[in-house]
Amino acid sequence: MSPIVIVGSGLAGYTLLKEIRKRDAGIPITLVTADDGAFYSKPNLSNAFATGRTAAALVSADAEKMAAEQKATVLTHTRVTAIDPARQRIRTGTGVLEYGKLVLALGADPFAHGLTGDGAADVLTVNNLADYANFRAALEGKRRVAILGGGLIGCEFANDLAHAGFEVDVVHLGDWPLERLLPVEAGRRLADALAALGVTWHFGRTGRSVDRSGSGYTLTLDNGETIAADVVQSAIGLKPRTQLAQAAGIQTGRGIQTNALLETSAPAVYAMGDCAEVEGQNLPYVQPLLLQARALAATLTGTPTPVVYPPMPVMVKTPAHPVVVLPPRTGTAGRWQVESHEGGVYARFLDEAGRLRGFALTGSETARRNTLLKELAA
Repeated sequence: MSPIVIVGSGLAGYTLLKEIRKRDAGIPITLVTADDGAFYSKPNLSNAFATGRTAAALVSADAEKMAAEQKATVLTHTRVTAIDPARQRIRTGTGVLEYGKLVLALGADPFAHGLTGDGAADVLTVNNLADYANFRAALEGKRRVAILGGGLIGCEFANDLAHAGFEVDVVHLGDWPLERLLPVEAGRRLADALAALGVTWHFGRTGRSVDRSGSGYTLTLDNGETIAADVVQSAIGLKPRTQLAQAAGIQTGRGIQTNALLETSAPAVYAMGDCAEVEGQNLPYVQPLLLQARALAATLTGTPTPVVYPPMPVMVKTPAHPVVVLPPRTGTAGRWQVESHEGGVYARFLDEAGRLRGFALTGSETARRNTLLKELAA
């Protein structure tokens, strides 16, 4: 019997493996990964520094343990170089592997920062466990960190590093943090709370160049302003990994395009997690991933099950000022109705008929999350 082959050992790939095993103990499964196959939760990378957790401390199990527990074959340090949907096989650096069903759980790559200067190659991103280990090593004995990007990851790292005692500058093209998710009042409240923690904001700006300066760096912005930093981190966003699928003739858009069953345009090939664009939506968050894994496990073991998303709020890990946001679906016409209170911001997104389609809560107002979820469900 040709096995199910899962490409990717991130939270998506391993969660799917576990969900399949809950339903079928015997079906052969091979998981292929380009790294060491350690199992960890990627969302923990952005709030681990202040609590002193090393990269090793974030690992729940190594590849050997995962393979034994899940009765699967885990091929580590094995890079997939091509997919052949017609012959139902993939090519790797060590040979050819046939599949009965193939799941692409490839994740996403950081956007290129586009900086010039002799320090541009030293700019760090944190997209996996090895990146985090390198980042921690680079911060040893240092005090000043410049972060490019004030989105979700940039804000979480800024909170974590400032809490740990670092001087943090954040350069953000928008006029407030998380401007794609939050109304201005909520974004500014978050910015103020992080500023009180010691974060310096540079709104409406982008980085132009990074040059080595003594033992550190000089980051020059698009308006000529300069920032001195010991470490420069890029957190300007991620793009789904679609290259393998594109080369195989599988349809892609922002991500690898699938229907509600997570089927791609190629027979017996599925996609999930950060690399997938499911019926037009790319949702790089944990809850959609978990729902995808459960539905796909059912489909792969003989019970076709479309993924169905309930309202899924995003919780931003910024303890200085917590944020919970459920953005309205892209293209929804309407407006934000905002109330600012001493403890936080309470914002509801209402469509043209006055119905609740999303919300943004900050600070103490996050306690109203469940009430709004009930209103949405109704």
